[in-house]
Amino acid sequence: MLLNDAKIATMSKGKPYGLIEKGAIRIRDGRISWIGEARNAPSGPRDEIVRELEGRVVTPALIDCHTHIVYGGDRAREFELRLEGATYEEISRAGGGIASTVSATRATSEQALLKNCLPRVDSLIAEGVATIEIKSGYGMDIQTECAMLRAARSIESHRTVRVRTSFLGAHAIPPDYSGREDAYIEKICIPALETAHAEGLVDAVDGFCERIAFAPGQIARLFKRAGELGIPVKLHAEQLSNLGGAKLAARFGAMSADHLEYATDEDAEEMARAGTVAVLLPGAFYTLRETRPPPVEAFRRHGVDIAIATDCNPGSSPLCSLLLAMNMACTLFRMTPEEALAGATRNAARALGLSDSGRIAKGLRADLAIWDIDHPAELAYRIGYNPICERIFEGRCDAC
Repeated sequence: MLLNDAKIATMSKGKPYGLIEKGAIRIRDGRISWIGEARNAPSGPRDEIVRELEGRVVTPALIDCHTHIVYGGDRAREFELRLEGATYEEISRAGGGIASTVSATRATSEQALLKNCLPRVDSLIAEGVATIEIKSGYGMDIQTECAMLRAARSIESHRTVRVRTSFLGAHAIPPDYSGREDAYIEKICIPALETAHAEGLVDAVDGFCERIAFAPGQIARLFKRAGELGIPVKLHAEQLSNLGGAKLAARFGAMSADHLEYATDEDAEEMARAGTVAVLLPGAFYTLRETRPPPVEAFRRHGVDIAIATDCNPGSSPLCSLLLAMNMACTLFRMTPEEALAGATRNAARALGLSDSGRIAKGLRADLAIWDIDHPAELAYRIGYNPICERIFEGRCDAC
């Protein structure tokens, strides 16, 4: 198949958006076999399908690199409580927050977890998303953590989307282990990781390093075991305070450190040295009405790649629109539209350790999004508007 007469935002570095104004893309066997100016396109087979795009914009398909999209229940009442003045930490310490979702998720069957998450997955797919990272972390026991990961894995059998799973057993402290965080890590979290890994359910290991969750030393023990199992790591870090999570992530060569509102210039420098991507989550910043944005300028200055994700979850970011997350990143964090698009494509792929996606280049997966827009900046500019024309997943077209 040849996509002809397109504005192609390759997202390769070197010029804004890596833009090819009048370009063409040839797809063969699910991969990009040629890309360049349309006038230079080599002849294809006689039966080749040629799609005339009439100047539409083509980008890499979007990648949502941080979600908690599989869960039970909802937390709409907590949304009301926050509006009435309760803080995120107060709700969590009173048994709400993550703990309430744990109770609901434990009471939900694996089949229901899958069924309930599919509408949220469909919302992302409808905006040109082709890859979704999904975390566990609402089980806090071996059985439910594995059930969440199996439900996440099974999405690929029901939708044309690629899923990457992260084990997030160190997400919160279950009530029966209150004050015994070390025991939870050793008796529940690490055994759950080992069980999930043995079932082939884990692509990465994540943790929540925060005052209401786990200390750096506890996360370090989990990460050490992940390293012994050959699993890459990532970390929720410096969201509500600075406990040294970003430095810990860098020390373990984490693929990403996420949230980062309280990260420092020194954190950015160490992340740059380790090649750790900064994943920013404006949906949580917005929902929790935070006032301290992540240090975007420090990340720029030190050359830290910045990714953007929805953080789709029932409590702090009930957001199912990556396009809106891109707009929020520009409006709330002062990122540029080009940085936002790179954050949802090229850098999001890096945050997941994917070398075959996130850009439009010869040999990469033909995961593409075709948009009814004149310039790629429109993707971050508009609010509540989805200009998708068509999504292409591994070279196959589907209607969005």
